[in-house]
Amino acid sequence: MNPVEVAGPNRISRELASHLAAWQLPPDWAWGAEGVSADYRHYQEVVDGLGRSLSLVTAPDPTHAPWLAAEARHLAHRNHPAIPTTYHYWAAHSDSPRGPGYLRRWIAGETVGARLGRLGSENLTYVLQLIRSVGSALAYLHNSGMAHGAVAPETIWVTPTGRLWLLGWEWAMPHGDIPTGLRPDRRWVPPPPEAAEDWIPTAASDQWQLAAAAYAALTGEFPPTTGMPPVALIRPDCPHAVAEIIDRALLPNPADRLYSVAAMLRSLDRAVGGRTSIYVSGSTTAMRLADESEESRLRWATGEDYEVLARLGSGTFGAVWRVRDLTLEREVALKMLHPDVASDEQAVRRFRREAQLAAQLAHPAIVPIYDWDSNGDVSWYTMELAEGGSLAELIARTGPRPLHEIANQIEHVLDGLAAAHSAGIIHRDLKPENILIDRYRRWRITDFGVAKIPGEDLAGTTGTPEFAAPEQLLGEPQGSPVDCYAMAAITVFVITGKPPYGTGDEQMILARELAGNVDLAPYPAEIGAWVERGLDPLPDNRFADAAEMHDFWRQAVEAVMEREQRSPWWRRWFAVESTEPVSP
Repeated sequence: MNPVEVAGPNRISRELASHLAAWQLPPDWAWGAEGVSADYRHYQEVVDGLGRSLSLVTAPDPTHAPWLAAEARHLAHRNHPAIPTTYHYWAAHSDSPRGPGYLRRWIAGETVGARLGRLGSENLTYVLQLIRSVGSALAYLHNSGMAHGAVAPETIWVTPTGRLWLLGWEWAMPHGDIPTGLRPDRRWVPPPPEAAEDWIPTAASDQWQLAAAAYAALTGEFPPTTGMPPVALIRPDCPHAVAEIIDRALLPNPADRLYSVAAMLRSLDRAVGGRTSIYVSGSTTAMRLADESEESRLRWATGEDYEVLARLGSGTFGAVWRVRDLTLEREVALKMLHPDVASDEQAVRRFRREAQLAAQLAHPAIVPIYDWDSNGDVSWYTMELAEGGSLAELIARTGPRPLHEIANQIEHVLDGLAAAHSAGIIHRDLKPENILIDRYRRWRITDFGVAKIPGEDLAGTTGTPEFAAPEQLLGEPQGSPVDCYAMAAITVFVITGKPPYGTGDEQMILARELAGNVDLAPYPAEIGAWVERGLDPLPDNRFADAAEMHDFWRQAVEAVMEREQRSPWWRRWFAVESTEPVSP
């Protein structure tokens, strides 16, 4: 199978690269699902004995082994939140069936360039985060007397939670360690004006490339080498002071730019202000005072316990933020009630109960809760940060997934849901947005905000129409079969890329659900029977609970896999090809 062709320098494949075919991993290690080929480097996912997803960085060209070793040596001494940690270097030895290569953290997500190609230009909040995160890493590097030389949207990776990582480290070392004549591809890493002929990275050239990446994020294109229009002309919603900083960093003469990247960040902080939040709505950006913003309320309430990093999402009752726990030095997710909701004592009680329910269900398929607290009119709880984003984001980013890839994940989630049902807890709002993916690609259930607990006799309309059972949309009594219905609908969504009965008007969706005419064509017979039973409009005809659904899923998957193993090799090969998504 050839690597999937994509726009940009990174080619994603689900087949092991040929230069790794003879490698033998340590006991209990395994090759991961993806590999990324770039110019002069290959990044292959491996899963270590502890179940962690790591990136094995290798050089397909054997003559580049000294270059790779120098990169690993330099990167191993870097310690910054935007620089991936290097764990180990495997040197090539005659008695070792692996090497050379080094191991670092595997980064799920996509490049900023791929994101721009998928979503278009970014809002100001995102661009400011890009400048600050990458600029901080560059300032750290410059303090050691080194320059990066390859800062560009295609060397900046963004996780589904919005965390930014600076890669391209093969270029960030003395030129004597880089093979003669090699330099970053100008198509993906535009050089500053002073590097038109000779590529000699400096702190000033890094500043220009950072500003060029920000310019591309704001406008959708790289700045021209001559006659560059001011940022404010192309993006009138950009505050004048911010636009001036980017314009100055892009000046042709390095002496005319800001004194350093650190000075650029200080100027940005003065322009935007540490106590100001930026809200983006459509094409309008409004600046509001700190005492009116939700972010400033959160910063005040959490004091010196947490550093607020970025907003991950928002719902009817609350918002989720990516924060750094300053006591334990780790990043976590923090969910807080919206200020207007926090004034309702009943809403605060339900919010606390939500955290308590999730905390009581200690299961690998349920997002762990760390703490609940409140201060003044701000209430929040913290939980594990799902760095892979949500299931909804995964499908939006990569498209439908094949059965062999998701089978174990569905079983894992059903096992966690069975633990909840055995405790008498019914989730009632399962949907792709409420199944999160951790850094090891495990699916986990979150958001027990409308869950039913033992002793409650709740009815009323609940859930999201595309994934809610008919009795939920009709406001009838609800038992564990509503969660089974949602899991069947989620499985359909993951395999096909769309909900079983479409989207749009709630009444139209309900009518299709009650008719029960689900399309079973995309599934093997055993999986189709499981889906059909899970989506039955009558609760009594569905699975009694998640435990029963789990057992039938395992039986159906085993039957399909056993039949596929008996089929001719060419039929299995074409079946995989037909379900393979195009990755970013």
